[in-house]
Amino acid sequence: MRWSQAFIPTLRDDPADSEAVSHKLLVRGGYIRQLMAGVYSMLPLGQRVRENVMRVIREEIDAIGGQEFLLPQLHPREIWDRTGRAETMKDIMMSFDDNKGSPMVLGPTHEEIFATVSRELTSYKQLPQLWYHIQTKFRDEARPKSGLLRVREFTMKDSYSFDVDQEGLDVQFDRHFDAYHRIFKRLGMNAIAVRASSGAMGGEDSVEFMVASEVGEDEVAHCEACGFAANVETATSVIPQISDTDGPTEIKEFDTPGVRTIADLETFPGGAPADRQIKTLVYFVDGEPVLILMRGDHQLQDQKLMDHLQTADLRPAQPEEIKPLLGADAGSLGAVGVTDVRIVADEALRDRLAMTTGANTNDRHLSGVAMARDITVTEWADVRTVQPGDGCPTCGEKLTVFPAIECGHIFKLGTFYAEPLGVSVLDEQGKTIPIVMGSYGIGVERNMAVSVEVNHDDKGIIWPMEISPFHVIITVVRPDDEATLEAAETLSNALEASGFAVLLDDRNERPGVKFNDAELIGVPLRVTVGPRGVQSGILELLDRRTGQSVDVAIDDVFDRLVELISSPGAQA
Repeated sequence: MRWSQAFIPTLRDDPADSEAVSHKLLVRGGYIRQLMAGVYSMLPLGQRVRENVMRVIREEIDAIGGQEFLLPQLHPREIWDRTGRAETMKDIMMSFDDNKGSPMVLGPTHEEIFATVSRELTSYKQLPQLWYHIQTKFRDEARPKSGLLRVREFTMKDSYSFDVDQEGLDVQFDRHFDAYHRIFKRLGMNAIAVRASSGAMGGEDSVEFMVASEVGEDEVAHCEACGFAANVETATSVIPQISDTDGPTEIKEFDTPGVRTIADLETFPGGAPADRQIKTLVYFVDGEPVLILMRGDHQLQDQKLMDHLQTADLRPAQPEEIKPLLGADAGSLGAVGVTDVRIVADEALRDRLAMTTGANTNDRHLSGVAMARDITVTEWADVRTVQPGDGCPTCGEKLTVFPAIECGHIFKLGTFYAEPLGVSVLDEQGKTIPIVMGSYGIGVERNMAVSVEVNHDDKGIIWPMEISPFHVIITVVRPDDEATLEAAETLSNALEASGFAVLLDDRNERPGVKFNDAELIGVPLRVTVGPRGVQSGILELLDRRTGQSVDVAIDDVFDRLVELISSPGAQA
């Protein structure tokens, strides 16, 4: 392809609203343009990369037995009602009534729809099956941001496995686990597999694949010693035991005027350090009030609480809802003597003595509180957010916590969808059994962006060879020189005839402009062809990743390029 005939609208300046590096470089490099918040057009360069990402995904999923479908984007809401996800996903689901008044949904994912198709499976003899498609999804994100990393319309590969039992699901899950690692490696990313929450997807187990990034909206707890890794939404840790033997043993109520926070009580005369305080949070769960008790220096992890309570309907109580419930405002709340409200206490408080908490009277607190003696805990749960430096639950070494971007998620769904949708087969004894399902997702455009996040420098993108829009860019220094242009065209034609993608920069621009544009768009290899090189028989070959250039004889440059393109990782 000739650059002079291509639509590659490069920009010198970053978009005004950009935060992520991938957003800046994909816009500046002429890959994408925003239509509205969370919705992007793929320009020709972007579409070439997108197609390459999908090719890599297809190759790896086909290799483990995947069969490709294409299911509708438009769904009747009734299917989603039957699994309960019309309610649990209502905040992100795009729904409407058609002209006949029938409730419809633009698919945010396709578990229900694939499960419906699978009802044509009738016998255990037809299993296992592995089906997938690469389809547009719609999610009404409240805060789309960071370019392609959080959007409202996107493409996802979602595959679904169908088995007769848990053992079959385990096999398919492990195959996807390995395939996903191969995919991310080919996309130029070092992805870490972490334990995760299944959330609204349902099922009993899931693994996310995370790439460390400062713009990541997730956080991963990781142990370098043993390899333990988990999303902080599910991560557990070991914390030091605290001795309570030096504290008061009897409850005493005391005045705390002006004390409203944990920090206030730490410095108040007669107060207590944060790890000797009980923090009382009021939430509404499925419309009912619940008290959440935490150690004063710990933070609640909402997803852990939702998973424990098996609900997606959870919110903090409003100030006007708290006082009628407990008799005091936030800052003076506690659970001593409370018996008519469900109380969930974090495990870090179990058997604690000599604690301090609110008295449920404004500006009053209680000291000498013993958890087992003074508070009627309905249930105990680990709902604490893991902190850097906590002990690894596997080996005890210190955990690190870092921001990361989710680039894939795989789920063991079990019979979560099969039972409400009536998806079953006959087993060997002729008995009806529900099909056991797995679900496995990868966002296409998101992985384009993640690849840029980890493959760039201050000059622009550095695409991995597998997904670059072109393998080689041939920069013609003097396109008005007949011999120079002829040499460049001969090399370009030979490479294209061998099946390689070539961008021939024949624009009438200064060399500096061409070199800057080549570095910005990130093509892995660049050959510079100018009158001096053609006359001397020596051309410059530059490796975009290393920035190193070598001189190659004009008669050898084709073979050298073929070698480099065919062996990703080799250096020029």
